Amino acid sequence: MNEGSSRSHAIFTVVIEQKIVKDVGAEVEKKEGEEAAQVTEEISSKFHFVDLAGSERIKKTGATGMLLKEGISINKGLLCLGQVISALTDANKAKEHIPYRDSKLTRILQDSLGGNSRTTMIACVSPAESNLEESLSTVKYASRARNIKNKPVVNRDPNSMLIESLRS
Repeated sequence: MNEGSSRSHAIFTVVIEQKIVKDVGAEVEKKEGEEAAQVTEEISSKFHFVDLAGSERIKKTGATGMLLKEGISINKGLLCLGQVISALTDANKAKEHIPYRDSKLTRILQDSLGGNSRTTMIACVSPAESNLEESLSTVKYASRARNIKNKPVVNRDPNSMLIESLRS
């Protein structure tokens, strides 16, 4: 633990929505003064930028009272995230229940982990020998996350997709 640590997970979410306006009546001759019909197609995406707090070794930090409760809460969130990652990457557990609701962290990241998305994890480790155990644990955690296999597709408005298919 260091003095500059926030001792919490941070999630920054960016939602991008794109609206594409298409002229439908381009193929049909229009009379003077008539406007071409337009269809608006909406495409959306969401980015979760997550900064996970490091696991808290209670013995090493010597935390008590409120700091102890914060450390336990951080560890619980990381444990639940690890269980979700294990459930998503284990072929035997793929058909079973994935425990997204076990923590607020996994509930928020549900669509990023096992949904229609790409998942990337960047692990920060320490080169210090005193942090070898934590660094090794972090690398193993990130390695398990690397095995998540999703097949993302473009998020399109269902109404505009229906109109497009009917037009073609």
